[in-house]
Amino acid sequence: MGQKVNPKVFRIGTTTSWNSRWFSSKNYAAQVEQDVKIRKFLEKELRQAALDSIMIERTATNMNINIASAKPGVIIGRGGQGAEELKKKIKKNFFGNKKVLLNLNIKEVQKPSLSARIVMNDIITDLEKRVPFRRAVKAAMGRVERAGAKGVKVIVAGRLNGAEIARQETFPSGSIPLHTLRADIDYCRSAARTIYGAIGVKVWIYKGDIINNNEKKSN
Repeated sequence: MGQKVNPKVFRIGTTTSWNSRWFSSKNYAAQVEQDVKIRKFLEKELRQAALDSIMIERTATNMNINIASAKPGVIIGRGGQGAEELKKKIKKNFFGNKKVLLNLNIKEVQKPSLSARIVMNDIITDLEKRVPFRRAVKAAMGRVERAGAKGVKVIVAGRLNGAEIARQETFPSGSIPLHTLRADIDYCRSAARTIYGAIGVKVWIYKGDIINNNEKKSN
């Protein structure tokens, strides 16, 4: 039986890092839970903003939330009103009357077609609009290949196109070296909520190898 490991978690400390950057000797579990809830809240609120990543940094009194998005203007809003409203909602839902200096840093993703989360959300949006799954997947994979990826793989599973029996289909292109630690592989998974039920979507994107300075010197 194959043991499946998340490609990003497998590479933490080598080519990837943690999405939360802080240290706490007390209230550790509560803060981890809060980070998870904040991410879920932002993903729901900013679904139209093509989110790529949400990085959370904490100090004793400050909290920085770094949001990478393909459509930062949707988050910022006119004159920054959208960002201020988002700040107020986060403070109200997660901190109440507690005084916390909250900073929102929003940056634009330069190549959205190389982000597994953005590509996955594009596929999910198409599936929820009843676009045939093969057309939705192949269109997304074409955008990834044109953006310069060395490999891409998409798996969709469920009642595809409303079939009576659920099944899984895999669409590979190029190479996806999952066992190579220096390989820069972006991965994301979620589900499309259709009238026939949930359709799971998984996306792997291989961008190339990350070689650190020590390896370059030894070569």
